[in-house]
Amino acid sequence: MSELAGADRFNINSQLEALQTRYVGTGHADVSKYEWIVNQHRDSLAQYVGKHSMLQYFAVAENESISRVGYQMKQKMLLPCGLPPPPKEEDGEDE
Repeated sequence: MSELAGADRFNINSQLEALQTRYVGTGHADVSKYEWIVNQHRDSLAQYVGKHSMLQYFAVAENESISRVGYQMKQKMLLPCGLPPPPKEEDGEDE
């Protein structure tokens, strides 16, 4: 019975790894909070731009043209959460 559970766990982990390599937004163990949030924002913006009815909704709410709202969302996809945080310095490497 324990061999079966181990095989199932290995199968699930291998499927998860395959999904993570295929789709960037699914994340992995080493993904930072910033990267995760950026992926979420880009996915949301791509969904909004891809649906004409959503663009219409945002255009009416902002009193802008549909084209301008789509353009602004595409521009926001470049840095949806601002600049990335500075990299952390390694402990013990003081000069």
